[in-house]
Amino acid sequence: MVRLAAPRSTNVLLIGETGTGKEVIAKAIHKLSQRREGPYIRVNCGALHENLLESELFGHIKGAFTGAVENKPGRFEAAHLGSIFLDEINSMSPKLQVKLLRVLQEREFERVGESRTIRVDVRVIAATNAALEDLVEQGQFREDLYYRLNVVPIVLPPLRERREDIPLLAHFFLKKYIDQNKLSIPADLSPELTAALKVHDWPGNVRELENAIERLLVLSDNGHLAPELLRLDRPRVTTRVTTKGGGPVGHDVPSLIRALVRAGVSSAMPSDVRLYDFVVGGVERELIEQVMRQFDGVRVKAANRLGINRNTLHKKLDEFKLEDQKNELGAPPPPDGEAVAEGV
Repeated sequence: MVRLAAPRSTNVLLIGETGTGKEVIAKAIHKLSQRREGPYIRVNCGALHENLLESELFGHIKGAFTGAVENKPGRFEAAHLGSIFLDEINSMSPKLQVKLLRVLQEREFERVGESRTIRVDVRVIAATNAALEDLVEQGQFREDLYYRLNVVPIVLPPLRERREDIPLLAHFFLKKYIDQNKLSIPADLSPELTAALKVHDWPGNVRELENAIERLLVLSDNGHLAPELLRLDRPRVTTRVTTKGGGPVGHDVPSLIRALVRAGVSSAMPSDVRLYDFVVGGVERELIEQVMRQFDGVRVKAANRLGINRNTLHKKLDEFKLEDQKNELGAPPPPDGEAVAEGV
């Protein structure tokens, strides 16, 4: 997709989580395009306040605002006949979305504080770490701007969904930092190190992997690249399960949920069974049952742990026919509106 889109001046929208390599792809698109001899300008739209971002993108004249002591061209002017990469476009304010839309449609704008119109020839490559279509539905992102940007969408999957790429990327970064630091060690990954890299979930994606490899080289002794030097024990929300050997192993809860949903979606089921009820209802029932067992059927503690009130919990016990757990609780809670003195 990158090679197909790059030669043309079409707008490109890169979609992916933080650290998936969107800037690398943006640079590749520019270098493979007919604008490769022109400038490549990057702007992080999420790093600046609205007023500062407006000045950064479109420039300003002397006296346009407090602190504007001289005329300053904007990044769009700097990118003339080249490409501009607008990272985190999803964080752009409605006011700036209007100005950007005009640049995309008319190829013109004015500096802040100036009435003179400036025309530019710029290719726009935008990136988002959020679903723009959802922001459009929520009224936070202009629909017309979305369609202007989304001419060629390129989705960059997170590293956890392309684990087969991990050894190749790790070897690339390993060689990069060996060469950069002029180290005399082989750029080889042991089977143990490869296994440790592939089992990690990489919430920081390619960026986290690169940092881990650089850290590995810094901490290694005499070129021995031990897996424990990766230090991938970042604090995470985990659950503990037991392996066949009896030892506990940590699992990332969001990853387990994703795996469960994928399994549910791909499962064969009767046509009269609704997928939503099958997956969500099943998870909800299991969650309530496990928490009830954890607190020996004490409804107050279970409801508090679940973050719901006792009436809701009682209704769920009825809905899922968890009679044993409900019977351990004694009488049901009073109807809504009645005073309850409990836990005092």
